[in-house]
Amino acid sequence: MILQVLTIPKNEEFLRQKSKNFDLSLLADQFWQNFLKDLKETMASANGIGLAAPQAGQAVRIITVDFEGETKIMINPKITKKSWRHEIAEEGCLSVPKIYGKVRRHKKIKAEFFDEAGKPRRLAVRHIIARIIQHEIDHLDGILFIDKIVK
Repeated sequence: MILQVLTIPKNEEFLRQKSKNFDLSLLADQFWQNFLKDLKETMASANGIGLAAPQAGQAVRIITVDFEGETKIMINPKITKKSWRHEIAEEGCLSVPKIYGKVRRHKKIKAEFFDEAGKPRRLAVRHIIARIIQHEIDHLDGILFIDKIVK
């Protein structure tokens, strides 16, 4: 099922909340299994490359990211290491329609998260994938890319 993507200004108060950690025991619940599937479908249907649970109305720490054609769910993601080098590139957001801006992000990151099965995972990524993960984790902290546009 395609979920409604919350947008500003209408849903700005909700989108600016800090999300709560997701309780992994809830992965057995059919509601959350459906939500994870729907989150991926919603991202794909909107031609997105990343989507955070708060953008779909759930204030929990879950994101989905397009890893070069493979869509992954990341539960309770944390960035554990950031490169000192940065890149500035244009970003957009499904929750901030028709607005684009250049944002400075770490070039490389290492992250820890749980997958859809609740298994702990680690990854090291760079460039666009690192940018997407940083952008989506910002959503979990109530931060929008427009807050970080380089002037």
